[in-house]
This record gives sequence, structure tokens and C-alpha cells, in this order.
Amino acid sequence: MDSQKYCFKENENVTVDKACFLISNITIGPESINLQQEALQRIISTLANKNDEIQNFVDTLHHTLKGVQENSSNILSELDEEFDSLYSILDEVKESMINCIKQEQARKSQELQSQISQCNNALENSEELLEFATRSLDIKEPEEFSKAARQIKDRVTMASAFRLSLKPKVSDNMTHLMVDFSQERQMLQTLKFLPVPKAPEIDPVECLVADNSVTVAWRMPEEDNKIDHFVLEHRKTNFDGLPRVKDERCWEIIDNIKGTEYTLSGLKFDSKYMNFRVRACNKAVAGEYSDPVTLETKALNFNLDNSSSHLNLKVEDTCVEWDPTGGKGQESKIKGKENKGRSGTPSPKRTSVGSRPPAVRGSRDRFTGESYTVLGDTAIESGQHYWEVKAQKDCKSYSVGVAYKTLGKFDQLGKTNTSWCIHVNNWLQNTFAAKHNNKVKALDVTVPEKIGVFCDFDGGQLSFYDANSKQLLYSFKTKFTQPVLPGFMVWCGGLSLSTGMQVPSAVRTLQKSENGMTGSASSLNNVVTQ
Repeated sequence: MDSQKYCFKENENVTVDKACFLISNITIGPESINLQQEALQRIISTLANKNDEIQNFVDTLHHTLKGVQENSSNILSELDEEFDSLYSILDEVKESMINCIKQEQARKSQELQSQISQCNNALENSEELLEFATRSLDIKEPEEFSKAARQIKDRVTMASAFRLSLKPKVSDNMTHLMVDFSQERQMLQTLKFLPVPKAPEIDPVECLVADNSVTVAWRMPEEDNKIDHFVLEHRKTNFDGLPRVKDERCWEIIDNIKGTEYTLSGLKFDSKYMNFRVRACNKAVAGEYSDPVTLETKALNFNLDNSSSHLNLKVEDTCVEWDPTGGKGQESKIKGKENKGRSGTPSPKRTSVGSRPPAVRGSRDRFTGESYTVLGDTAIESGQHYWEVKAQKDCKSYSVGVAYKTLGKFDQLGKTNTSWCIHVNNWLQNTFAAKHNNKVKALDVTVPEKIGVFCDFDGGQLSFYDANSKQLLYSFKTKFTQPVLPGFMVWCGGLSLSTGMQVPSAVRTLQKSENGMTGSASSLNNVVTQ
């Protein structure tokens, strides 16, 4: 037999049968010995692996057997406890009913004994009177006889025997305290193990995703009065459809839900979807999970782009603070290149600390000069989006808006035709204004604690709201010709962002009623250049 035909290739899956075939059929020779040894080695390896598998399986069976014994013991103990509890209840009920019978017996006995005593007294008096009347018949003297007769008449008139009721006040009937436990006995005879609840069914039509909250509704496939509560599990995902095992987050659990719906509120939608599943539980056991349901929860979720920020800004994911110690050495290189005649945000005094690692700051000169700006790291190219911004109480000056990627490194938000913003200035005098293309429109409203930003890219609208009351502050109407980035300017203070938010229902409603009725970018064209 040609030994080359049976050479073992690396990673080739040779079965025991094939190896045995080779050992049986390869002719004896120096070269065939090597093949037989290799085949035998593979048989040994396969047998060893199979032995390990069998041993592991035996260990698993022993573990399962032990579990069966332990769980059976636990269940028996619980069964004993349940029956002991049932016996205790029956004993209590029996004792209570016995007491009722004894009390009724005592009450009737007392009534009858009282009547017997009254009758005995009356009978004794009547017998005495009868004896006196009999003796009076023997009196011969008319006057004495007449006197005795009158006495007998008076005593008869007052005799208790003639006023006594000869009807028992109570009967000997005790049937009203009889029992019939046939129904209860039948119920006890039907005692059986508690059934496992069926899997609930989540109704996607009844589920609601709005205002960064999700309401999940479900129903049982059939009525089950043994259900004690439900357990809802949820997790975020970027995959549509059924949950995937790989790269999925762990389920988060909400236990002890008494109704058939639940609302999760205050969520951050940093994933496009959420998976939900629910199961029913009775006093003893939890049922199977429902088929998982995937609900769309996508919203604009972005962080601040640290690589695009001014050196005097300390930037974290959703926070930016003025940092007076940042990068004066970098700014000295571009001194003299700044635009002259700028009268926007004043330049605070800075000290030079060249300690920022270049790795943290990508394009270190993305914004410089008096453009204390940082942009979001996610461009808006379509759709409607919303985010909120809150300023620190001591913030001297800040702007909130959007800008094209082409915003110059010396440009301040609102001072070019590539950016739109509202600007708050608490330096020297308090001002609140909308800015675009170096035009300013003062806003005669109170600066809110938190500002909501609504960007309708396709509709060409940028609106600002009081995030708490949803009062409209100002709207720009324009036509975005390029993707826009959320933009922020900070001087002496800081801002914190809330992203991953859906457009609030109140804002959607206001947009329908306010669209075309508020200020716009074009209304700034006649305002004096600042």
C-alpha cells in the first residue's frame, strides 16, 4: 500500500476508524511504522479525550444526583412545613368552632335552668296553696270558711303559677352549628404541586417609547390566579431584532412587579435599541421568559471632542470647564495672527503651564485665540435631535449652538455664517442674545437653569428651550448645506451636557404650533454688527 497516500496532514480530522484502518492495512516497513505510530498516537489521544469527556460527564451526573437529593430533601421539608401550616389552621378553625358550640350550649342551658328554677318555685307555692284550699273545705263555721275562701282567692290571683310561661325559651335544636366539609374535603383532595406559570406575551403595540422613558406592557396567554408578581429584564443593544449572545450587555432586572406593565424613566438612550423580556412568578417558582421584544430607542448621543477644544478648556466626555492654566506657550506662536477689532468675549489673564500631554490633545491648535470653543464628536447630517446644557452658577460667559466643521480656529460661535448660537454674558453686564453671522438679537426672557437645544436638520430649524418648562427661547430658520456639530463656548466657568435624549413630546408639539412664527436667522440681518 502506498504510504504517501495515508500521510497525516496538520490539522486533519482523522477519526479512530480511519486510524484503525491505517494500522490494519498499511504494509509492514520502516516508513509504515511511523504512520502506524502516528495513527496509534491519534487513537490514544482520542481515547484519552473521550475518557476525560466520560469522566466529566460522570462528575456531572454525580453532581446532578446530589442536586436531586438535596432539592428533593428541601422540597420535602417545604411540603412538611406547608402541611404543618395547614394542620395548624385546621386546628385553629376546629378550636374556634368548638368554642362556638360550647358557648351556644352554655347559653341554652342557662336559659332552661332558669326556667326550671322558676317552675319549681311556682310548683312549690301552688302545692302549698292546694293543700290549704283542701283543708279549708273541712271548715264548718261559715264565717271562718268565708275568710279562708277569700284568702285562697287572693293567693290564687297572685300565684306565679298562673303567670308562668310553659313554653321553653330555647329549643334543643343545634343544627345551626352543624358543619358540612364536603366541598373543603374535595378541595383538599385536589391539592397538587403548584404549576409553573406560562410565559407572558409582550404586546409591542401597547409598548411606548417617549421622553426617554419606555413603557412595557404584557399579558398572560391564559388567566392564572396563582401569579404573585412579574420580573422584567432589559438591556441596551445596537442590534435590531432578537437578542444576540455575542457582545451583548448583561440583563438588568426589575423584580416584584405586581401589574402587567412597567415604565422605565430617566433613561439615557446611548444605544439604538433595548431588548425586553418578562416572566411570571407564583409563590414557589418562576416561569419561562417571554419571547424577547426589541424596541427602538435611538437618540443623538455624543461626547465633547477633546481633540478639537481650545487649550484653555478642560474637557471630559460631557463636561467642559474653563482652565486658565492651559497652553499659553501654544498661543504665543500664533500671537499677532488673531483678527483685530474683536470685541466679543474678553480675554482673561492666563498663566503658562505646559503640562498637557500631546496624546490627550489631538489637534492642539483646532481653536485658539479668543475662540474658547469645543465641538461635539458626532456630526448631524439628517433628522431631528435634542440635547440639554446646564451652566455652572459662576460661569461668566458661554454660548450654545451648532456649527459647520469648517468653523475657523479663531472664530467664535455666532460670529460667522457657519455657526448659530445663543449667548449668555454675565461679565460686567448681563446679556442674553441669539447670534449668527456676526449679528445679534437680544432675547427678552430670563436665562433658564438648563437650556434645551432642538436641531431639525432636514427642516432647517435650530430652536432653544427652557429645558424645565419647555418655553421656547428662540428659533433659527435656515437651510443647512453641510453636516453640523454641536458647539459650545465657555469662559470662566463650565458646562455639563445631557445627551442620548429623545426630542421631548412637549417640544414636538411646540414645533408644530410655533414653526414659522418665531425669530429666524434672517431676522438678524438688520441688527447692527457687534
